[in-house]
Amino acid sequence: MAAKPKVLISDKLSETAVQIFTARGIDVDYEPELGKDKEQLALRIGAYDGLAVRSATKVTAKIIEQATNLKVIGRAGIGVDNIDVPAATARGIIVMNTPMGNAVTTAEHAIAMMLALARNIPQANESTKAGKWEKNRFMGVEVYRKTLGLIGCGNIGSIVANRAQGLHMRVIAFDPFLTEERAREIGVEKVDFDELLARADFLSLHTPLTDKTKNIIDATALAKMKPGARVINCARGGLVVEKDLYEAIKSGHIAGAAMDVFEEEPARENPLFELDNVICTPHLGASTSEAQENVAIQIAEQISDYLLTGAVSNALNMPSITAEEAPVLKPYIELAEKLGLFIGQIVGSAIEDVTIEYAGSVGELNIGALSSALLAGLLRPTLGEDINMVSAPVVAKERGMTINEVRQTQRGVYEGYIRLEVATENSRRSVAGTVFADGKPRIIQAKNINMEAEFGAYMLYVINEDKPGFLGALGTLLGEAGVNIANFNLGRAAPGGEAVALVEVDEPLPAAVLEQVRALPQVKWASAMEF
Repeated sequence: MAAKPKVLISDKLSETAVQIFTARGIDVDYEPELGKDKEQLALRIGAYDGLAVRSATKVTAKIIEQATNLKVIGRAGIGVDNIDVPAATARGIIVMNTPMGNAVTTAEHAIAMMLALARNIPQANESTKAGKWEKNRFMGVEVYRKTLGLIGCGNIGSIVANRAQGLHMRVIAFDPFLTEERAREIGVEKVDFDELLARADFLSLHTPLTDKTKNIIDATALAKMKPGARVINCARGGLVVEKDLYEAIKSGHIAGAAMDVFEEEPARENPLFELDNVICTPHLGASTSEAQENVAIQIAEQISDYLLTGAVSNALNMPSITAEEAPVLKPYIELAEKLGLFIGQIVGSAIEDVTIEYAGSVGELNIGALSSALLAGLLRPTLGEDINMVSAPVVAKERGMTINEVRQTQRGVYEGYIRLEVATENSRRSVAGTVFADGKPRIIQAKNINMEAEFGAYMLYVINEDKPGFLGALGTLLGEAGVNIANFNLGRAAPGGEAVALVEVDEPLPAAVLEQVRALPQVKWASAMEF
């Protein structure tokens, strides 16, 4: 008889989780303080099949190295910054989270912070309890008929919008993945970033921390906001440049801020703490009894399902695939994800329509898993590493994207290939690829122009006019900039017409060099890519 699976809960978690594990025949050790002791955790982790954590346990590469029997790590919550996902993946350990468990709670905290900020409630409370009666000092503002600007309008942002509408606020949103149709459906006016800054009386952030969103609210952005505006951040530390916000409030341009998250946490010292018109809370966005219960139940059920039946839910590093399908699907999943990444790195506006064409033998496979991998790649450049094969279809639907899957018979010389076409508000982008006999994915078409190229870690994608001198000019420019070319792949629609170039380089392309490439007279478009 096989031994029972064994799970460790190393953070504070609702005891309902313990009850679920026990009821389903899993041995569980509930030791909520163990996660704070890295040495003890490393010594003991090898005895467990599953690990359930919140944010206090830091599941580092060293911990994972000692986790000789570990099969799954479950994060009761959304963010997995405390888990070394690549290290877990390398060891074949699944990492799961619970992306929907605390959405309402976080949204409500943002609304509470906005109201407290508008009416100076924490400051007035402190003053009154000190025996003062300073009615004139704490003059507030109404939120009624004010404009709330949202940066990010996904699951949490849309709930904030709904609650704000109940307060009779006007809600505008900046979100590259929010379609006009979805915006109308939830009663939000979609605007560009500068318009959002110029119109918002209250600005609330609800976006992941990615390369594109890091420091999105800096001195330049704050200067574009209307005098007397207020900023609320209950999303992620690092979205707001705190020193710039401090200066904007000190100068009187920004009336105040409410911060639940910080660049460095725990936030023991911070210049913002000095300001009377800044309200701070210690990352309480998900801290309600209901949310804690929800995420505990969800992660216990997900870990149990995997350990007992092999079912995978909300995994960040593994698709929902059966054991029989895995060997055949694996190279095509890699291809699909990279095709999505290709387009995801060049779209600049909201995606409205996604068409995925499976031609030949690929169409006979589990295309649900392939589409999920492709959508994860497509969304990840904008929405961050938390997007995975399970959550990507849900997120795409939330943003009003139409997903079309088309199966085709074999076309051309390739036995099977995948073609992706994405329509935005003002453009259409396409790319196609296949898997060769060596198991490696290849690009076989870009912008409807046939070519053949391997995916490299760092690439330069150029659309250009097919004119003499272009290759020499591009090669010289990269050479003079110290950029080493690994591979150079070309295709063209017709002699003298539109052409594409995919250049693999050894290191990330500097932004200044990319701008020089874009300035070449033959170049119509250029983008740096990473895979």
